Amino acid sequence: MIFDSLTKLKGSKKQAKRVGRGIGSGKGGHTSGRGMKGQKSRSGYNLPMAFEGGQVPLYKRLPHLGGFKRIRRIQVESVSLDKFNKFEDGTKVTPEMLVKEGILKSFDKKAKVKVLANGDLTKKLEFSGFIFSESAKEKLEKSGSTVTE
Repeated sequence: MIFDSLTKLKGSKKQAKRVGRGIGSGKGGHTSGRGMKGQKSRSGYNLPMAFEGGQVPLYKRLPHLGGFKRIRRIQVESVSLDKFNKFEDGTKVTPEMLVKEGILKSFDKKAKVKVLANGDLTKKLEFSGFIFSESAKEKLEKSGSTVTE
């Protein structure tokens, strides 16, 4: 394909409509498509896009409206370490199991479950799919539990 030899498609280039050139021009008359009177009809009119007639514009009101909800927000549910004493020794514990046992009300796949160091763990368990606080990790090591990714 040689770009020099390409021909323009019919209708791809449209001639600009000339306004203010009389009644017969298609966009003429005394208003030339600007409506009647007012600031926008005058020559030299130039206002910012966000101008709202003197009202405080939206971009200046937004900080006072309370912000936005983050779309990619990571929801974190927290669970105390002593809640895991419900399980038998050697059980592989996942966030879905916490919902079955009634420790968590519901679990979203996008959400993460963080284990906090409240209380003591007396069982040896195998954890997978959790986030741990530093002190919770120390208590897990003391109890002999293991963490798998």
